[in-house]
Amino acid sequence: MTHPPTSQPVIDEEGPAASAPSSGNALTTPQSTPNILVPTNQIAAPAIQIRPVTRSQNNIFKPKRLFQVTKYPLVENVEPSTIKEAMKHEHWRKAINAEFEALLKNGTWSLVPPPKDTNIVGCKWLFRIKRNVDGSISRYKARLVAKGFTQSYGVDFHETFAPVVRPQTIKIILSLALGNKWQMHQLDVNNAFLQGDLKEQVYMTQPPGLKDSQHPHYVCKLHKAIYGLRQAPRAWHEALKSFTLAYGFQCSKSDPSLFIYYASGVISYFLVYVDDLLITGNNNKFLTQFITSLSQKFSLKNMGAPHYFLGIELIPTPSGMILSQHKHIRDVLQRFDMEGAKPAPTPLSATATLKLHDGTPSTDATAYRKIIGALQYLNLTRPDISFSINKLAQFMHKPTAQHLQHLKRILRYLKSTINHGILLQPSSTCNLVAYSDADWGGNVDDRTSTSAYIIFLGPNPISWLSKKQRTVARSSTEAEYRAVATTTSEIMWLVNLLSEL
Repeated sequence: MTHPPTSQPVIDEEGPAASAPSSGNALTTPQSTPNILVPTNQIAAPAIQIRPVTRSQNNIFKPKRLFQVTKYPLVENVEPSTIKEAMKHEHWRKAINAEFEALLKNGTWSLVPPPKDTNIVGCKWLFRIKRNVDGSISRYKARLVAKGFTQSYGVDFHETFAPVVRPQTIKIILSLALGNKWQMHQLDVNNAFLQGDLKEQVYMTQPPGLKDSQHPHYVCKLHKAIYGLRQAPRAWHEALKSFTLAYGFQCSKSDPSLFIYYASGVISYFLVYVDDLLITGNNNKFLTQFITSLSQKFSLKNMGAPHYFLGIELIPTPSGMILSQHKHIRDVLQRFDMEGAKPAPTPLSATATLKLHDGTPSTDATAYRKIIGALQYLNLTRPDISFSINKLAQFMHKPTAQHLQHLKRILRYLKSTINHGILLQPSSTCNLVAYSDADWGGNVDDRTSTSAYIIFLGPNPISWLSKKQRTVARSSTEAEYRAVATTTSEIMWLVNLLSEL
């Protein structure tokens, strides 16, 4: 094997040294030192060609992310972000037309010339795919919403309120219905916010993509409370409340979203969570009559026995009913790319010490907050993660990479317990049994303690909490007493509610 000759510096009498051409390596070394010394600033450096080393040469490969896409995207699974995109597809056009016709049928607005010196509220279209428990598509929903953030307090809105029944109330009513073997009916109101009348004068721009051809510069003077307005939930609640009270129901003092009916031996409980309704009672004829009267006043759907209420699955069993959120857990795991993660046996390591300054700051604090928000909703049926969520939620303002790892451990634990839930059993007793506990100075940053309790109605868990105490306890006894005080406060509220039922 022959080697190509190496190049040697050639000294020119009139100029600096230059390298002779070489047919071999670009980086060469002279075989002999020249006798004439030349200043280094007059010597031309040999040309160096560095060939980059690729990842594949070092056996380094980027992870392949698999997406649920095809060469021809399935448009029926895509939620458009603009009306221009939505109008390209037939099913979204039908949803838009159905929403627009409902708005016109309800007399939601009238077109008027834009008044001077008046705030004009904007509007936009929102598109959502409603899915069943198994993930299949139920329907395509288009909603015209007002940009309520452009409203001014005291000008085009005053009081606000949203009818949201407390989770404890829902569990109590379900427990009573199971114990007495009452029928339950789930109702869904169509365009609920459009049922409420506006007291303030509110002007809104015409819907994008559906402007009136004869008066394109006119604005909508609203007569009904459209979705997105600050006062819309309150207007709907006032309309529903007035009808319910006129029918003979009474509003609960403990929970304003619970209505109670007592007359001639008939008992009925009516729960309201914005536009999702749940009614039960001891007289099926009364329930049928009330639902019929309610449907004549408001457009609604009677969905029969509840199976999927507020994102919670109500699974009947021979021993009672299981409340589960496995669909929400599955969606959370998919949303944060944790479907293939290794399951964890516990939500938080027993030896983990959570500190404010624990490692390097997280590169994506927004993702951390999104995971916390998604897990907070799971607290409705999962008391086993209540403590872990409470601890990690204390670092949302400045999370670290270590905090994110602990948060992902909760997701891994949920993956291993995705089908878990709470069991509500029929019981003839309505005794409240409470358990309270507290640590002492468990927070290493400010030495505050954590209170926790769980309360049972008969055999059914109905209320639980894990919360950081506001002040520093000077002893473990003081920390325990503070936890007992918090538990007692919740018990008193439950006693007042049960006394109304």
